[in-house]
Amino acid sequence: MKTSFSSTLVQKRSPSPSPKLMGVESQRYTVDDALAAVGFGRFQILVLAYAGMGWISEAMEMMLLSFVGPALESAWNLSSHEESMITSVVFAGMLVGAYSWGIVSDKHGRRKGFLMTAMVTCVAGFLSALAPNYICLITLRCLVGIGLGGGPVLSSWFLEFIPAPSRGTWMVVFSGFWTIGTIFEASIAWFVMPTLGWRWLLAFSSLPSSLLLIFYRVVPESPRYLCLKGRTPEALRILEKVAKINGQTLPPGVLVSDHEIELNEKSSEAEDARLLSDNGETVVDHSIKPNVSTMAMLFSPELIKPTLLLWVVFFGNAFSYYGLVLLTTELHNGRNSCVPAHLQPQHQELSYKDIFITTFAEFPGLIISAFTIDKLGRKLSMSIMFFLCCLFLLPLVFHQPQTVTTALLFLARICITTTFTVVYIYAPEIYPTSVRTTGVGVGSSVGRIGGMICPLVAVGLIHGCHQTAAILLFEFVIFASGVCVLMFPFETSGRELTDHASTVPEKNKIIAA
Repeated sequence: MKTSFSSTLVQKRSPSPSPKLMGVESQRYTVDDALAAVGFGRFQILVLAYAGMGWISEAMEMMLLSFVGPALESAWNLSSHEESMITSVVFAGMLVGAYSWGIVSDKHGRRKGFLMTAMVTCVAGFLSALAPNYICLITLRCLVGIGLGGGPVLSSWFLEFIPAPSRGTWMVVFSGFWTIGTIFEASIAWFVMPTLGWRWLLAFSSLPSSLLLIFYRVVPESPRYLCLKGRTPEALRILEKVAKINGQTLPPGVLVSDHEIELNEKSSEAEDARLLSDNGETVVDHSIKPNVSTMAMLFSPELIKPTLLLWVVFFGNAFSYYGLVLLTTELHNGRNSCVPAHLQPQHQELSYKDIFITTFAEFPGLIISAFTIDKLGRKLSMSIMFFLCCLFLLPLVFHQPQTVTTALLFLARICITTTFTVVYIYAPEIYPTSVRTTGVGVGSSVGRIGGMICPLVAVGLIHGCHQTAAILLFEFVIFASGVCVLMFPFETSGRELTDHASTVPEKNKIIAA
């Protein structure tokens, strides 16, 4: 019996793998590790171009509202309330779309999310150019808004391909496509509106979204999303493609999610072995209960404070940004009867030149974002620019000469462009992958409420000769947004993205310390 037992023991120990093989198999790496190894290269440039085209499309569709409203007021004899509704219905649609597309992309993938948004935006945008009457037009513009609500899906998708060390810089570059879209739209309006009219402007503005449909088939899914859903082999194939195009190699070992690594660190060696299947594929994590909705997760103890603060900041950003765009149109409208005679411009038409000049303020805003977002951090960058925006708008409480008005709006636009850029970088960073597009989408939806209200202020109050009340309201909203930024519980500069809400507090404590 003794001999038999010894031989059996030797037999069990004999097939053990070599230490070298065990070392390779025990190595694990995450999507962040893989992206850091392959770096930002040609693959990310292609992803940037695709996502940037979507951002250009949204910027053009939003910018055209400041031109179409005044044109239709004259052509269709609309009241100031009806003119405001043309803008408000777009934001109402975006409110619905931002929430809906965020949930769709978190459950069914980023690709399906922005495919549907591009289809809705392209079709409804082109058909609105053919609208025979006011009711038909606002219905179609509302549908355009639903499509435009998917913008955060594209930004989150691009974010998930960027290595952590360079994330801030490249997200600012991505935001630059919005500026390109606004300037391009202002340029088109300058030439098209006086000659061809508003219908052609709507038609031309719908073209960029069609490019998203043309190139959709070659667009990859987010490897971070695939890894989260347990589709690790698919994620690995995409990361191998990224490495090949960038001319780099992936780290040695097995690809796993961040959450699996944290579970492995807390479990024994035997439990670690069971987390990996025989063929090297990762086991899907079941710690997230399927009956807990992504919306409910936003109100978990780890996320509720940043979520509520983000809602206020998104509201303030959208209210002030789109309000400034509309103010630029209204305060440079020669037909404004509320302006004293000695301050009236010599021409009595909409000043496309002044609108074009103030639109260029977005470029300095982007440059400031690029220089401050990593050096000062997300929080300090936003708060400083919110408070400066309040300072530049204050003289507009009283009527000013057109040159002074243009200069002040230019400076305010710089500030609000910076905060708008930074908040769209900060928001995806504070949420884990499991709820990222839902969190940003819902926050963006709250921002759209601000966008729905701002036309009533920028158009309604200005038309009613209440410029002082309008500017003071902007001052209050912008100042409150700056205070909320200071109350954010943590900074995200240089922080790796997380996969689950349960990992947020630990990493936040590290940063705070």
